[in-house]
Amino acid sequence: MKATRETTGKRWLRKGAAALLGLTLAWSLAGCGEKPKTPGAGDLADPPKAGAGANTGGQAGTGASAGAKATVYPFKVKDATGQEFTFAKAPARIVSVSPSETETLFALGLGDKVVGVSDYDDYPAEAAGKPKMGSIVKPNEEALIAANADVVLSGVSLPVPVVDKLRSLQVNVFKVDPKTVEDVMNNILIFGQLFDKQEQAEKLVAGMKADLQKVTDAVKDLKPEQKKRVLIEFSPGWTVGKGEFMDELITLSGGINVASNVKGFAQMNEEQIIADNPQVILYPNNLIDEKSKKTMDQIIKERSSWAGIDAIKNNRLAGLDQNLISRPGPRITQGLLEVAKGIYPELVK
Repeated sequence: MKATRETTGKRWLRKGAAALLGLTLAWSLAGCGEKPKTPGAGDLADPPKAGAGANTGGQAGTGASAGAKATVYPFKVKDATGQEFTFAKAPARIVSVSPSETETLFALGLGDKVVGVSDYDDYPAEAAGKPKMGSIVKPNEEALIAANADVVLSGVSLPVPVVDKLRSLQVNVFKVDPKTVEDVMNNILIFGQLFDKQEQAEKLVAGMKADLQKVTDAVKDLKPEQKKRVLIEFSPGWTVGKGEFMDELITLSGGINVASNVKGFAQMNEEQIIADNPQVILYPNNLIDEKSKKTMDQIIKERSSWAGIDAIKNNRLAGLDQNLISRPGPRITQGLLEVAKGIYPELVK
């Protein structure tokens, strides 16, 4: 049964949902326009928290096994835009137009209920074979309507005005907008409740928390003067500052983001980068610039003005899996491990 229905794109997430969040990463980012009142998936009367039990008790929802935690329906929840939904039962037909959310659905064992994905969804392999619903920034309206989904999940790259337009067409869009690793884990727990997959969600989050703890333990003894200055260049000329999950990945890894003086995804100020003198530069390891046809490490190393930067002089460039660090989904803590290894290979094994 369908739910009752109670921002300037920056290049990263478009391929960064395939080519940042679908990211295969040309790493394009589509901003979310106006900001939601709350980060993450939204508010519940008693929202689950990462690491806490999410049992709602009571009657079993669809698909619950004997003795398992079960969702009580009707189930009410708000998404990141403040829109309230009431689900009479666990959605049986699900569309995701966000690679991160698609990964979550499959990780929760819901792949058989997924009837559509974005053009950039490529993980797990089964997701690539699902019917395509178009871009993560502007999905195909006709395809979404034809899919007749009980709910359509969207992520950080779908602008709020597009969400509103789709809702006006009676497409039940549930948007998330995680800004931190904790937001991602809380979203997963909420999906566990929504789809009556609470135990699977809690197990998934427990694994993510173990990754997080591994990194925390590895860098906990770093003194302030030992912390590395880090630049992440996710696309030629583009970096990320405070307020986004990738900035947090650097901080959780014990690094200091040299772009933390800016907010969100931003074009780099080359003079400022030189002055900040990063000791480590992180970049997507399989991104080829469309204009120059060069890889990111080639582009970085060939900048003559950067020759005096510590990271260049000491060859401290680290290529990372673009999808792991650009998709705020169940593999984000694997991305955290990669970031930490890139900054402190001697500490994070």
